[in-house]
Order: sequence, then C-alpha cells, then structure tokens
Amino acid sequence: MTEYLIRRVLQSVLVIFLITILTFLLIHAAPGGPTQVMLAPGLSPEIFEQQAKNLGLDQPVPVQYVRWIGDLLQGDLGYTFKNHIAISDLLWPRIGNTVILMGAAWLVSLLIAIPWGIYNSTKVYGISDQTASFLSYLGFAMPTFWFGILLQQWLSLKLDWFPLSDMYSRGKEGNLGDLFMHLVLPVTVLALGFLASYMKYARASMLEVLDQDYIRTARAKGVKERKVVFRHALRNALIPIITILGLDLPLLVGGAALTENVFNWPGMGRWFVEMASAREYSALMSVTIVTAVMVVIGNLLADILYVVVDPRVKLGKQGGKAA
Repeated sequence: MTEYLIRRVLQSVLVIFLITILTFLLIHAAPGGPTQVMLAPGLSPEIFEQQAKNLGLDQPVPVQYVRWIGDLLQGDLGYTFKNHIAISDLLWPRIGNTVILMGAAWLVSLLIAIPWGIYNSTKVYGISDQTASFLSYLGFAMPTFWFGILLQQWLSLKLDWFPLSDMYSRGKEGNLGDLFMHLVLPVTVLALGFLASYMKYARASMLEVLDQDYIRTARAKGVKERKVVFRHALRNALIPIITILGLDLPLLVGGAALTENVFNWPGMGRWFVEMASAREYSALMSVTIVTAVMVVIGNLLADILYVVVDPRVKLGKQGGKAA
C-alpha cells in the first residue's frame, strides 16, 4: 500500500507539472496574449514596452514559465494585470465561499441519494423508485440557471421566504443563521443535479450486486434481507459510487459558475467567469492549477477508498487494480 501510494503521488506530481506547461502555453497562445491586457486607449508604445518589461512579459515564453513556476512553488500566485492585486488575496476567500456552497449541496445530496438509491434497489419499479426516476430525469434535463431563477421568483420575490441572492444580508456578515437562509435556494438547485446522478449510480450498482450468485446463496441460507443488503451487497456496490464521488470532488473548489452567477454567490465559478471576461491570465492559470490539483487528489482518494471498502481489491505491482 505504501509503495503504491508513493508511486501514485509521483505520478500525480508529473501530471500536475504537465498541466502547468499546457496551461501556460494555452494562455500565451490565446488571441492577444497577456500583454494586450495592459493596453489602454492612447497608451504610447514606450509606456507599453516599459510595463511589459516590468512584468517580465518581454522575455521568451520558456523564461516566463520558469519564473512563474518558481513563484508558484513558493505560494506566489502573482498579481492581476489591471489593478495589481495579489491573486491569493482574491482567490482563497472565494475558494472558501465555494466550499461552503458546494460542500453543503454535496452533503445534502449524498445523505438523500445513497440511502434512497439503496432502498429503491430492493423495491424496483415501486412508487419510491418511480418517484426517484422522475426526479433524476428532472435533475438531468432541467437547466440549473432556469431552475434557480424559478426558485427566486417563487420563493423569494413572491413568498418572501428566502433571500434573493448574495451570501449574507447587508450588516449580517458572519451570521450563521443568515448564511443558512442564503444557502437554501442555491443548495437546492445544486443538490438536485448531484441527486440525479448519485441516486442512479447507487441504484444501478446495488441492482448489479444483488443479482450475484453469492447474494442468492445468502438469501437461500435464510440470511435476513437487511443483513444481505447492508453487510454483503453494499460494500461491493460502493466502488462505482466512490468513482463518481472522486470525479466530483474538484467541484468543491471549482464551483458552479451558472448557479453562483444567478444567486450572486462570491465563489470560484463566478470569479473565474469574471477573470476570463477581463482577460486576467494569471488568475485563470491559478484557478486551473488549483482545480487540477483537486482532480488529482480526488482520483488518489478514490483509489485508496477502493481498498478500504473492498478488501478483495488488490494493488498490483504496476499500480493497477485487480480483483
């Protein structure tokens, strides 16, 4: 296990390194490039060249990359071109805000979807199963921005039950009760999307396991159904669920741009769109790297959990998994 983890960590470092190269090259290949961000009407070529020199943008791209990666390894994410504000001062608070929003939506969906999916696998085509299927199709098909606006019109503007937008009401910053009220609508929108996929995966995975020979043998021996489901079937059914959870982990910091924009939530998704519109390339690279790191961490955690939930999964010498 230790050898496997070391190998996976080294592979992850290599992947992140390659992502930094690709991200840096793509940003510099974008129309206009970073230097055009500094252009303003009436700006003389001399002033432009001096600004480019001050920021090191007049140097060859490989030299710029080496300087950028060196600063990144020291925790320096750079500064915005237009206002010269430290990106870390803008980035980390928004990551925290997104973690609050996405974490709440993720937790709510897990607490509902996994037990419901497991239950429906034992009551196939019953009322509960049909209701869950309807909600799943609704979650997959309904545009999140439209659902968010619908909830705002109905529950905020018409009934005045919940705040329309923002993270806090003015003058109530840090108030947990006020934060909870602001979370209800965006969490509902996001949880419906998570719920749709998690419930489908949990149900399908459990149905596949419950159809195995060893489950039929356990039932034939008179083992109680509750024990069959939760002791014999659930551990094996968790592996596909862990896979999708690992893939969704980056959303905890990446955010949901449409939902955050609809509810004016000061998170990463909304900020990324703002930085893209402003062509703040340093900020875009920072967001990309943070998201890439979360993707790698999510996959690594999923690999570890495979072994935890199912001891039959063995880690091969080449880092592969074989039952």
